[in-house]
Amino acid sequence: MSERRNYRRCRFVERMALSTVLMSALDGSQGFVPPSPATVSMPWASKSLNSMTEKESTAELREDLPDYGKTSVDIEKIKLKKIEKWRRKDLNGQSLVEQTISEMEDDEEFQKVAEKLKTVGPAQMSKEERTMRRRALDSLGITDFDTFVTQKTDVQGAMHLKRKTPAVLQINIGLYCNQACGHCHVESSPLRQEMMTAETAAQCLELLKNSPSITTLDITGGAPELNDNFRYLVRMARSLRPDIDIIDRCNLTVLQEPGQDDLVEFLKEQKVHIIASLPCYSAENVDTQRGNGVFERSIAALLALNEAGYGKDDTSLTLDLVYNPLGAFLPPPQESLEAKYKEELDGNFGILFNQLFTMTNMPVKRFADFLYRRDELKDYMDLLVRNFNGDTIDSLMCMNTISVGYDGKIFDCDFNQQLGYVMGAENKVFEGGLNVFDIDALTDLEKVAIRHDNHCFGCTAGMGSS
Repeated sequence: MSERRNYRRCRFVERMALSTVLMSALDGSQGFVPPSPATVSMPWASKSLNSMTEKESTAELREDLPDYGKTSVDIEKIKLKKIEKWRRKDLNGQSLVEQTISEMEDDEEFQKVAEKLKTVGPAQMSKEERTMRRRALDSLGITDFDTFVTQKTDVQGAMHLKRKTPAVLQINIGLYCNQACGHCHVESSPLRQEMMTAETAAQCLELLKNSPSITTLDITGGAPELNDNFRYLVRMARSLRPDIDIIDRCNLTVLQEPGQDDLVEFLKEQKVHIIASLPCYSAENVDTQRGNGVFERSIAALLALNEAGYGKDDTSLTLDLVYNPLGAFLPPPQESLEAKYKEELDGNFGILFNQLFTMTNMPVKRFADFLYRRDELKDYMDLLVRNFNGDTIDSLMCMNTISVGYDGKIFDCDFNQQLGYVMGAENKVFEGGLNVFDIDALTDLEKVAIRHDNHCFGCTAGMGSS
């Protein structure tokens, strides 16, 4: 009892001493002045702190805690690594073709269109498609595109749409593709066997050599990388024009096709600018538009490109992405959607890229069929017309681009190419007109009038589709 009483007395004295010191520190004019550690004697506290310090110091040296103390105090520099499951190197060499063909066989609408194409031919289908668009516009009281531009801009439409000196040579080297996307205006698939020959590719290179105004070579398809002449075309173009911007319109999944193991390294060596299609940052939307499993393969491909240096600020390897809507609506504002893409792709997968381009879906080919089946073609044409943007005129693809088809025929743009509107063929479809063997340089085409039609409303709606 006496020991307990003495302990309580000591604690009471210590508390009184502390109170006295604190009260004396309160000077009316000076305010509160904290006492120094030497002013107050608190042996139990000192003992506890000293014990803790000794304990931590001892822990740092203990052999049974080998990793304790290794974490840096600069915790703001600590970053979590992204999970590696999306890299999927096991997909390399695994073709998507059989799956795509199987999905096409199960798609009743696709089978109907394929059968019709086989029966009536591409020219007749283009004419019927044009008629459907024209009827939709007639019901809306909308005149032809050229007249509409004149009314909206107070300048003759033909004057607005006057060809400039060509700066872009776009070459579609084949319609074969390992995918069959629902929005594809080219109607590519594994069933399309149309491919550019080496002779035609060589003539395209000759025109490139003779046309110094060309600053961009835009190679597209199908999946252009699956054409036997793709690498020849890239190598020779880089040799002829070391300064030119060579674009590969890549669907991403092609990087995993058999025989393409070294494709990323080839693109890197040739400093090819990659523009890849990724219609969303979610698996559901991408797979709906492009086929089952395509999202996972696309993410794996983007990670492989990042590993090679693409999309990073400290390299000259440019990786851009393209967004196009899933349905009959305009894309969101490009700048804000790009920020969202970067947030989602970096945050969820550690993927980096340079720019995002938003594209308005053109009411042609598969997308036109999609709209017609859903009875949405009229509403979509109305949407495009209501959102006509005169500011897009000067940057339309047809103004400074020469588009060449797999067969060497020349077109004003990629969309005219798919509709069979050959340059210089007047009102014919898939007949006559000019090809790459008819000219010596691309500047020979400067005076040829641009052929436009009712599908052109897609390129002038919102921020455009060029």
